[in-house]
Amino acid sequence: MIFKASEFVFEPPSVVSRARRVLIKPSACYPVPYPVTTSRDMLSVIIEGIRRVSDADILLLEGTPAGNPIQPIYQALGYNFPRVLMLDVEDCIWVEVDNPLPKPLAVPTFWVPNVILSSDYLITVAPLKVFQGRGSLSLMNLLTLLPSSKYGGEAQGGWRDLYNLGVDKVVADLYFTLPFDLGIIEARQKFITRDDPTQGEVEEYGKVFIGEPYQVDCEASETLGLKTGYLDLINIAKVGFET
Repeated sequence: MIFKASEFVFEPPSVVSRARRVLIKPSACYPVPYPVTTSRDMLSVIIEGIRRVSDADILLLEGTPAGNPIQPIYQALGYNFPRVLMLDVEDCIWVEVDNPLPKPLAVPTFWVPNVILSSDYLITVAPLKVFQGRGSLSLMNLLTLLPSSKYGGEAQGGWRDLYNLGVDKVVADLYFTLPFDLGIIEARQKFITRDDPTQGEVEEYGKVFIGEPYQVDCEASETLGLKTGYLDLINIAKVGFET
C-alpha cells in the first residue's frame, strides 16, 4: 500500500494486539539524519500505533558493518523512546539458523541475534535509497542484523566474502531465513548515492510504502522504475520453495 507521507498513520494488523514482543529494525548505521537513516518521526508513528493496540515489549535492533557501538548512533538520531528497549546486534546472543531454501543462493546458514527468533512480530523500516543505481529498500535493511564479529571485513567468511558471493543473493537468502512480517519504506524523500553512503542527492517524493517486505519492495521498485536485483532472485527462489 502507498500513503501520502503527510497523512500516514500506522494501523498495526490485528496480530500485533496479541504479540508479547515486537521487534523494529530501523536503518541506523550512521549518525546522520533522514534520509540517510530512518527518521525519529517515522519510528514514533510506528511505536504509537503499536501502543494503541498492545502492551507488548517493543525492541529496536541495529548493528553497524564495522561493529561500532550502536548506542551513540541511537542518541545522535534522537532515538529516545519511552518503554522501548534499544539493542545492539553486537551485544546479543547469536544463534546459527539454517537457510530453509532447498538450494541456498549463497549462504546455507546465518548467525543472527536470538532476540529475532523470540519476537512475535518483526518490522523492517528503511529510507528510500538508490545506491549505485540500484534500489536499497526494506529487505536490504536486514543485512546489518548480521553481527560484524562473525561477518566483519577481517573475519573469515565475513562481509567481504558475503559481497563476493553477491550481496543480492545474500539478501535473498536472508528474506527466506528471517521472515519479517512487515516492511515500511519511508519515502518522503529519495536518497541517491554512489560511493559514500552518507552523501548523495535528495529528491522530494512524499510517500510511505507499507506491506509484506518482498511485496512492498516490489511495489516501490515498480512505481519508481528501480532495478532491485534481489527481488528477481527471490521471485525465482519462491517457485522452488513453495512447490
